[in-house]
Amino acid sequence: MNIRKIFFIVICAAFTVSARAQVVELSLSQSIEMAIDSSLQSFISENMYLSSYWQYRTFKAGRLPSLTLNATPLQYYRDFTKRYDSQQNIDIYRQQQSLYSYGNLSLKQNLDVTGGTFYIDSELGYVQNFGDNDYTQFTSVPVRIGYSQSLFGFNSFKWEKRIEPLKYEKAKKQLLYSHEQISETVINYFFNLAMAQAQYDMAVDNAASADTLYNIGQQRFKIAGISQSDLMTLKLDAINARNTLKNAEISLKRNMFAFVSYLNMDKDTLIQLTLPNKPQEFVIDAAHALELAKENNPDYLQYRQDVLESEREVERTKRSSLFDASFSASVGFNQVANTFNQAYQNPIQQDVVSIGLSVPIVDWGVRKGKANMARNNLNMTKLSAQQKEISLEQNIMLTVNDFNIQQDLIASAEEAIELATMAYNATRQRFITGQSDISSLTLSLDRYKNAQTNYISALKNYWLSYYNLRRLTLYDFERQKSLSLMFDKMFHAE
Repeated sequence: MNIRKIFFIVICAAFTVSARAQVVELSLSQSIEMAIDSSLQSFISENMYLSSYWQYRTFKAGRLPSLTLNATPLQYYRDFTKRYDSQQNIDIYRQQQSLYSYGNLSLKQNLDVTGGTFYIDSELGYVQNFGDNDYTQFTSVPVRIGYSQSLFGFNSFKWEKRIEPLKYEKAKKQLLYSHEQISETVINYFFNLAMAQAQYDMAVDNAASADTLYNIGQQRFKIAGISQSDLMTLKLDAINARNTLKNAEISLKRNMFAFVSYLNMDKDTLIQLTLPNKPQEFVIDAAHALELAKENNPDYLQYRQDVLESEREVERTKRSSLFDASFSASVGFNQVANTFNQAYQNPIQQDVVSIGLSVPIVDWGVRKGKANMARNNLNMTKLSAQQKEISLEQNIMLTVNDFNIQQDLIASAEEAIELATMAYNATRQRFITGQSDISSLTLSLDRYKNAQTNYISALKNYWLSYYNLRRLTLYDFERQKSLSLMFDKMFHAE
């Protein structure tokens, strides 16, 4: 069924809007595109994606070498400080006036495999004392190469390498998933408005038809063609039709405002909907849809992420309950001189090796308790993920079955509306000519109204099922393309 063009002239007159009201004709696909482009819900989902995107960029940057300058350009002291007087064997306070300056340039690289840090750096220091013992010194480390890491501790770099790419992949799919959620919301608004427009259209026709039939009934009553009871029934139908028209107008305004607001359009915009044609018939295989969902649905990635994060916590608590050892070693050159040039002449070798130990002795079972809690949480996470996965698979199977049935329902609803329209027109004509009674006319009108609303409901249910399936699988079944492959075209972030 197509809503007639003349209907929109009537609705524009019914709406007491200002002269600046804009009339926009929208199809279902245009409405979806507009919502994904301009709705507030779309802006929220895109900003959530950008947050994950920059988090991933930060992770990638952490895997690259970093160059850092640490410096204290100027530090001046003028105070009394405690000194030891060896001649008197006592501590005394003496005035000190000093000027310090320090700089370190370091190049670092984190290693995911070992969890350690490799670095190359260079240092330069300067000190000048004022007073009775006025002197100046420079200290330099022209180059130093070093490496440090925890030998038995928790390797956060290794887990970040496993989790962060998964989180970013989930964020990309979640953006597509959110777009499909927006599409489903638009479908609800679209067909709610279409239903309101159709009911308003029927109410206009019904009010005009009821007035006409009441006038005809008055003429037939004068010649004893119908009873007074039938005449009163026709009058009551005319009154009810006018009341129905008013209620339909209120409902239409509410649905129009809700749809316009969701699309983030001007509040005075009037929308004329173009109902989609009968969709292309195709059958979706449930096993294929389930396979696509496991490949594309972000919920499956979320389940994997939850398990990985729980496993990470298990290892973290396990490592913390054991003794730890840290190792640090560096090889370089350094020199001290009274002038800047001499500080870089004939430097001597500088070797530093350090081993640290941390051994828990008595903690009253705190570390062990945390490790057991982490293992229990991991088991709960795995069971929860398995249960959610089963529930999601059932939802996919039911949605596929529902979609395949909806195609048959649309065909039946389309046939029903054709039959109901012909039956109502024929009954109405027979009533006008006196060949049918008021009960037959009322029954025929009810069937006509039901057929129209059932057709719109069938269209709505079909498209909701289809886009629900698209959301669960992130797959366009009409074009036979994965929405994940279309990501770069839909949203350019990199």
